Amino acid sequence: MRTRKASAANEVNLEETDRAFPPGSVVVQKFGGSSLADAAGILRAAERIAKTRTNGYRVVAVVSAMGDTTDDLCDLAAEVSPRPLPVDLDALLSIGELVSAALLAIALTDLGQVPRTFTGSAAGLVTDSIHGRAHITDVRPNRVRSSLANGEVPIVAGFQGRTQKRNRVTTLGRGGSDLTAVALAAALGAEICEIYTDVDGVYTADPRVVPAARKIDILSSEEMLELAASGSKVLHLRCVEYARRFGLPIHVRSSFVPVSGTLILPGLDRHPLQQPAREQAEVTAVSGVDSTSKITVAGIPDKPDSIARIFQVLSRSGADVQAIVQNTAGPDTRRSDVSLVVPAAQAAAALAMLGAEKGSIGFEGLHNDGEVGRVSISGLGMRSSPEIFCTFLKALSDADVDLDLFDISETSMGAVTHADRLADAERAVRRAFGMAPSDEGSVAGQAGDLRTVVRQP
Repeated sequence: MRTRKASAANEVNLEETDRAFPPGSVVVQKFGGSSLADAAGILRAAERIAKTRTNGYRVVAVVSAMGDTTDDLCDLAAEVSPRPLPVDLDALLSIGELVSAALLAIALTDLGQVPRTFTGSAAGLVTDSIHGRAHITDVRPNRVRSSLANGEVPIVAGFQGRTQKRNRVTTLGRGGSDLTAVALAAALGAEICEIYTDVDGVYTADPRVVPAARKIDILSSEEMLELAASGSKVLHLRCVEYARRFGLPIHVRSSFVPVSGTLILPGLDRHPLQQPAREQAEVTAVSGVDSTSKITVAGIPDKPDSIARIFQVLSRSGADVQAIVQNTAGPDTRRSDVSLVVPAAQAAAALAMLGAEKGSIGFEGLHNDGEVGRVSISGLGMRSSPEIFCTFLKALSDADVDLDLFDISETSMGAVTHADRLADAERAVRRAFGMAPSDEGSVAGQAGDLRTVVRQP
């Protein structure tokens, strides 16, 4: 077992990453809302694109709506109607990205570039019909590819696509512009997808909470997946999953300062930007999330399809199940209880949909405990390392932290406990793995925050 140590060999040089690929390579650059919040931000993005083209690359830009535009449009819709139709809301919310694309095109033209703007639909993003949280079903970037061949700079409105059957505008939900960028990068065979934002990388903790937090140069996609699943807001889970599936590197960079950022690589031993590493289990991060609910479905009949039907309902509700345990329901061995952990924001919808199916599935009751938290460790080789397993559990035991649920995968290990013991659990685990910050008291965030400490690579 090991935790990552800082190493000069693992440091990332800004000029190397800007010139790491052959001339003519495609680079997708996504600019977030905070990066495009005003005219100065638009101009910075245009200059970044122009510089990348000067380095010999072909660039596709993907843009978010400026600043708080999407939230403002949501508020405006709520003033007009308390219950707007999802299809109409998507049509409204997709406008913000079009404004950003047009302004960026104006700025690029003044820099001597030849931009061409695309809606998500025109760029070839095809989705299902789940308005507000659509999933990409196909990417057909023929027009974008032709634009690149003509020497243009395609600018794609992120966060949006179109349905296959009725050609309706859809939005992709939280992190949708990141997902747009990654999907286009994969479809175009881009060398890398750069995500420009108001932070200059992934940090060992939230630098606004822990001033001494350090930036991490390199993470594997598996490690970033666990951080995203635990609630990290730097990159959304769907974006990281998509990039990992297609072996696409992501580079998180700042729009405001010229630093190297954080590289998320699909395979640390396979990518030219990283040297081979030994096969050894390692712990990268310790995370805690207190915005969590434990739902228990009690008295489920012992039928082959009962559990499957429960999870079909959860899937329709959009709940992201983080941990599961099944127990015999007391003396009645013909029934069982299933407890599962979901984000607190998704609990109400899950409970409502499960309650509606109580009679048809035949379970006896539903219980919700909203006073739970989850502490987890992330890294590689979790499942195959008994030493890490023992260290994690012993740390919690020594701190007298009671566990409700426990889960383990190849890249993470987590335990659910009462919310008022979460801070103690985090502190104990950080100390056990040598990741305790110098000021223990400064790590605590507000309710619902993710608190993460990551070992510097």
